[in-house]
Amino acid sequence: MNQKRTFGAILTILGIIGIIYAALGFLGIAGINLSKINSLVPFIVGLIFFFAGINLVKTTSDRA
Repeated sequence: MNQKRTFGAILTILGIIGIIYAALGFLGIAGINLSKINSLVPFIVGLIFFFAGINLVKTTSDRA
């Protein structure tokens, strides 16, 4: 497997985790003590990681 695709998959997974963490913090679930404004930072970082990972996987071509 290509290293760029692997890194893209890792970025995508980290982005999903960041988005879920921010959503849980925004809702105040699972003991995560983030204010509504402070939950914006992990959400934005998660979105950046998610879309960067998706873009990296999508634009990397396979070579045999």
